[in-house]
Amino acid sequence: MTLRPVSAIATLATAMTAAALANPIDQVRPDAPALAPYGMFAIGVQTLTATIPDSIDVLGIEGENVPRYDRPLTLEVWYPAELGTVQGGSYTAKLRDGVTEVTLTGRAARDAVPASGAQFPLIVISHGYPGNRYLMSHLGENLASKGYVAVSIDHTDSTYSDQGAFGSTLLNRPLDQAFVVDHMANLDGPLGDIVDAENTGVIGYSMGGYGALIFGGAGVTQASTELSWGTPNGLLEQHLAGSDSHEALMDPRIKAVIAIGPWGNNAGFWDTDGLAGLRVPLMLMAGSDDDVSVYGAMRGIFEGAVGTDRHLLTFDYANHNAAAPMPAPAESWEPSEVLDFPPFEHYADAVWDTTRMNNIAQHFATAFMDLHVKGKTDMADYLALTPNAGDGVVALDDDGDPTEDHSYWTGFAPRTAKGLRFETKEKGE
Repeated sequence: MTLRPVSAIATLATAMTAAALANPIDQVRPDAPALAPYGMFAIGVQTLTATIPDSIDVLGIEGENVPRYDRPLTLEVWYPAELGTVQGGSYTAKLRDGVTEVTLTGRAARDAVPASGAQFPLIVISHGYPGNRYLMSHLGENLASKGYVAVSIDHTDSTYSDQGAFGSTLLNRPLDQAFVVDHMANLDGPLGDIVDAENTGVIGYSMGGYGALIFGGAGVTQASTELSWGTPNGLLEQHLAGSDSHEALMDPRIKAVIAIGPWGNNAGFWDTDGLAGLRVPLMLMAGSDDDVSVYGAMRGIFEGAVGTDRHLLTFDYANHNAAAPMPAPAESWEPSEVLDFPPFEHYADAVWDTTRMNNIAQHFATAFMDLHVKGKTDMADYLALTPNAGDGVVALDDDGDPTEDHSYWTGFAPRTAKGLRFETKEKGE
């Protein structure tokens, strides 16, 4: 045994603590599915600000008075960077308590020069209520490395440190998403030069999923516009199913939507007609024990979206934190003076390892967006799966190649799809 002086032990402890608090968002487990690892492109990242002019100021409504304001948004944009860009950087983010600052580490290089000579499809990423633009930063980095420009939104009135009335989120979430597509399409400079907004995908978690479904064509019910705790003065009728205003929100540039744990069907925001209005390919990701958005209600979205092809990826026994949130920062394990629960609970699941869920989400998001946004038809193989992974059969020849009896999930090594289900319905079903 080697004895070390107290000062050396203290230094070692400090170094270990610093390493523990690095909070990496870019981990890929050895048992991750085939499409989870990072792609061929170096990654850059920039923080942008944007303003939606003449927006309804939901928080300022008094009686029949409906004030307007210029609505600010902060955007984190990940993108393919020029060849040779040195990878690695950090982000300063707020925890769920809205107060504590934490450092996240990833692979993107801050303000790196964008790759030139090509354009890359756009992915819009939309957090929950509350959340922030870093909550799915692992997915933003990962998709950028595979040839996408991924933009994650800080939604005003809906972040950890700016949590306003819920009615603002109900109204503004799809409007923010739509505005950001336009903003990125019209962006100037080297970053704007590489954005292909004509081919766009939207990924939303919880309330982000709610917004993405509306943006994709699922107009809301009349009853949801009249809720006492919802958007006041009937203003949510802007998204009413069958209305001219909701139809005007539709955007042919949107080629696919991924809704992770989408909230809304559990509270009566959609009916049969509203869900049938969804018109872009849809992938739902959900935990079977979600008691926030309610798993049965999310299955109702899957069943009711008969106007499009759709998939449902289920994490058995997972709750509302399935797939979307980054791994819980080390600081979140400590009790909070602001919250009545440790912030850890906002990120983690009681059953599933978060990194494993993130890797699975990266795999399926890559396959789904590559298929529908990039038109890579070979990606369909990763979505043609035995509904219950546990029913899949591993049948390999002496060289390790699948035989005709092999039905285990494409892209998953034997035993690694356990606890997952994947269902598909075609348009009209």
